[in-house]
Amino acid sequence: MSKRLIRLLSRGLLDNATFAARALVSSKLRSVLTLLGIVIGVATVIGMVSIIEGFNNNVVSSFQRFGSTLVQFQKFDPQFGPGDAQQREEMRQRENLTLEDAEALKRLCPSMKAVSPERYWFGGGGRDVPPMVKYAGLEASPDTIVGVIEDYQEANNHFVVEGRFIGDGDHRAGANVTVLGYLVAETLFPNTDPLGKRVQIGARRYAVIGIMEEQPATFFESTDRHVYLPLSTFDSHFPAIKRTTGVNIATVPKRPEWVGRILDEGTSVLRARRGVRFDEPNDFGILTPDRMIRNFQAVTGGITLAMIAISSIALLIGGVGVMNIMLVTVTERTREIGVRKAVGAIHGDIIVQFLTEAMTLSAIGGAIGVGLGYLISVVVRQVSPLPTSTPIWSVLLGLTVSLSIGLFFGIYPAWKAARLDPIDALRYE
Repeated sequence: MSKRLIRLLSRGLLDNATFAARALVSSKLRSVLTLLGIVIGVATVIGMVSIIEGFNNNVVSSFQRFGSTLVQFQKFDPQFGPGDAQQREEMRQRENLTLEDAEALKRLCPSMKAVSPERYWFGGGGRDVPPMVKYAGLEASPDTIVGVIEDYQEANNHFVVEGRFIGDGDHRAGANVTVLGYLVAETLFPNTDPLGKRVQIGARRYAVIGIMEEQPATFFESTDRHVYLPLSTFDSHFPAIKRTTGVNIATVPKRPEWVGRILDEGTSVLRARRGVRFDEPNDFGILTPDRMIRNFQAVTGGITLAMIAISSIALLIGGVGVMNIMLVTVTERTREIGVRKAVGAIHGDIIVQFLTEAMTLSAIGGAIGVGLGYLISVVVRQVSPLPTSTPIWSVLLGLTVSLSIGLFFGIYPAWKAARLDPIDALRYE
């Protein structure tokens, strides 16, 4: 930027901005209608970005809680939303992963530190829901019953806070023992030590050997209402679930930098066991926190761009309003422009004057929009479970966009004002 341009911009900048603010106050209705598009556009951007950013942060922390080195092999490919119906049906036709697959991974993948086959009985809206957990007249409704082995804790980065977890001996013996999720234990044993007590799950009784640590609430599953049984016990007591539901196999590497290695090793072993030809895609899914985070951020990024595009319509309308009010201003102040030119104002002075006024008007609209957008995020956070977070870049973006609108749509009125002939302007009534 040249020194001359800098001088032009700085000359009378404060006076022009002050005059623009006064014009805004003196013509309240016209100013409000002019800036309404900018206010709505900027507020929408700030509000939606705050909601999406807060949701995104919550989801990322949820995935990271499993540990950055988790690699989970499962029947279905991980995806957000309902996905393609045909693709979903194709995945349903796949063979389930089995306990024998997990044992093969443990035996044939030297880079894996822990291999955790897990069979889930999820709660749902149908009749086939997990049974209640009962103790001394109290009942707790588990959202999931899980069959596990001792590697579960290491693979899922989730540990007992009291007692012990299910061991290899429990699995081999098919022992009637259980580990309770934090909320299940709180419900059944509000004032009693649960360890050693026997709870009833369905028609059988199980000794409580441990309580899992509390897991903060997220938009995704919380393990606080899970109940854990030895995998062999689970399969023996709930054979119908075993027949229809395979296992998910959670794995972690011996060293953090070996995530890629266990991905390759695990994929090779499962492809060989399942008879997948070299030119065919995997017939099983692979979940990693990083991959899920990238997929989720791609979805939320697309939503953000869509909302910005929609908001741009309001901003465009606001920009047209700014141009309109500035053209009216030029007409109303034709004699003033003539006087300024008569006393020595150059084209650049007139252009800077009206550009400053246009940018001041749009900046005020942008500031109001930022404040309204932040208020929206606060209200949403207070009245709903949706988390919100207003990143500083969104505030700067809103202000920058509003200033840019004033600059762009103020160019023509400023150029028109600068082109006025001073003699004709002085004669204007």
